[in-house]
Amino acid sequence: MTELRNCPAPAKLNLFLHVNGRRADGYHLLQTVFQLIDHGDTLHFTLRDDTALHRVTDLPGVPEQSDLIIRAARLLQAEVLRRSGALPRGVDIAIDKVLPMGGGVGGGSSDAATTLMALNKLWSAGLSKQELMDLGLPLGADIPFFIFGETAFAEGVGEALQPVAAPQCWYVVIEPGVMVPTAAIFGSEHLTRDTPLVNISDFSSHSRTAGFGRNDLQQVATKLFPPVAEAVEWLGAYGDARMTGSGACVFSAVATEADADAVLAKVPAKWRAWKAQALQQHPIIAKL
Repeated sequence: MTELRNCPAPAKLNLFLHVNGRRADGYHLLQTVFQLIDHGDTLHFTLRDDTALHRVTDLPGVPEQSDLIIRAARLLQAEVLRRSGALPRGVDIAIDKVLPMGGGVGGGSSDAATTLMALNKLWSAGLSKQELMDLGLPLGADIPFFIFGETAFAEGVGEALQPVAAPQCWYVVIEPGVMVPTAAIFGSEHLTRDTPLVNISDFSSHSRTAGFGRNDLQQVATKLFPPVAEAVEWLGAYGDARMTGSGACVFSAVATEADADAVLAKVPAKWRAWKAQALQQHPIIAKL
């Protein structure tokens, strides 16, 4: 095998996101439910005749060597060298980029996770799912979830994962047109950091899980970025609207695709908006 093409890197939504505390090292302790959805980037991997790692697609504002895709590939390449004593062949990586940067839908983390899973196969590296999750965690707290590969109740900094059932529904997602830097949200003095802990059963027993809890980061983001607040208010007329992650994307659950289409038809032209269906499993699993 010399290439793997059309490898999906799906988006995620945080159905709720509570900040429960802060560790001594500054990282925040969270509880959330990560939901995979069928909208995302697509990556293509082709082996080279040398050992170089290259992203062959230009991404404005994202230098190649600092891209999570290349950083993840370097980590796995080094791990293969450590285990086997031989450096695996290099790779050219192309990406069809759909997900927005700074959108809270996990685009960069999902790309990195897909890279780790695809190269683990392409290089016949043989790392287990847990080993890949551990390898990816230092790059980003969301990466282990994408490798975990199913709807998950997450705790800690987002790395302690348990599978959980969530509704088979559709989502309407609005991109408010701003990029929200995660550090600005978590660093705010106005961020709630003491939301009481919940149990996975609290979420599972809730009759409308898309409306369970809240996103503690939303209050800060809507104050700092008025377009996010405007999108929450507009979409809130059609259901329980909330921000995902640290923003900026705003979403609402609907029962059917027809319901999603009806809302999308009314979205103001100034916003990019799309629909997506909930996924129970990462679509790359079928490829690997």
